[in-house]
Formats: sequence, structure tokens, C-alpha cells
Amino acid sequence: MLQVPETLSDEALAKMGAPPKRDDVPVISPAELADADGLIFGFPTRFGMMPTQFKAFMDGTSELWCPQRLAGKPAALFFSSGCQGGGQETTALTAITQLVHHGMLFVPVGYTFGAGMFEMGQVKGGSPYGCGTIAGDGSRVPTELELQQAFHQGKYFAGIAKKLKGSP
Repeated sequence: MLQVPETLSDEALAKMGAPPKRDDVPVISPAELADADGLIFGFPTRFGMMPTQFKAFMDGTSELWCPQRLAGKPAALFFSSGCQGGGQETTALTAITQLVHHGMLFVPVGYTFGAGMFEMGQVKGGSPYGCGTIAGDGSRVPTELELQQAFHQGKYFAGIAKKLKGSP
């Protein structure tokens, strides 16, 4: 797990009530993306889109884009939102453009999670675009169903990345 660089000042983050960044999670540089066999990007929604920190990070990847160093790499997405209807699907749709310009292969979870995708008896994040959770004010933790979907997506993605790499 890695994090993109923060673009907001400490003062702005404090006014927003943002939790402090974890010191045990290293900050990634764009060049490191080329070393991965596959990439799963996760982020919160911001008004139905990816946060500006991730967009700024991707804007800094032109050194990879020009020679197409990410072309053919599988990529997936997961997200959180503050409420149901908070934009998880539109967040995915706006993030996919970043992958497409790099020639990356978007690997959606689709409906491969089966019955869990159709659960209507509890609040649940996620969609065919990727797993997700409803974070609320930050105090809500992912449900067992959301965690199962996340595990499923990771396993599904790893299987596809392995096939693309040519591993048995």
C-alpha cells in the first residue's frame, strides 16, 4: 500500500477535519508505477470524482505516458463515499479516463461477486466498477459484506494480472 503526495496545506486539512496521514505508508512517485505487474487504485469520492490529489499525481505521469510504459498493465479501482449515492460509480468513470490515456487495461469486478452484488438488506458500497464502502463521517467501518467483496476483487484482479503476465 502506497499513498500519493498530499496537495493541500496542513491548515486546509485541519479546517476540513481530515485525519492525519499515516507515517507508515510510503508516498509513491509516478515512476514507481512502471515496476508494478498491476495496479489497484483506491480513493475517496470528492463530489462524485476522484480527489484532486490523485488527479495531480496522474497529471505528473507524462514521463510514463509518452513512451507508453503503463500500456497493457491491468488496473482496478475501489472507493469510499460519505453516503449512499455519494458518487462511487461516477468516481470510477472519471478515474477510468486516466487509465485509458495510459493504455492500461481496466479490470472491473463486474458481477463476479455473485449474490453479494445484489444485497439489499444492508447499507453497502461498491458496484460492478469496483468494491467500495460508505464511510459516513469517518466513524463507520466496512461491513463484513464490503470486506468480502474487497477480498473477492483482489483475488479476481490478481488472477487476471497473473494471466496477463504469463504465469501459470
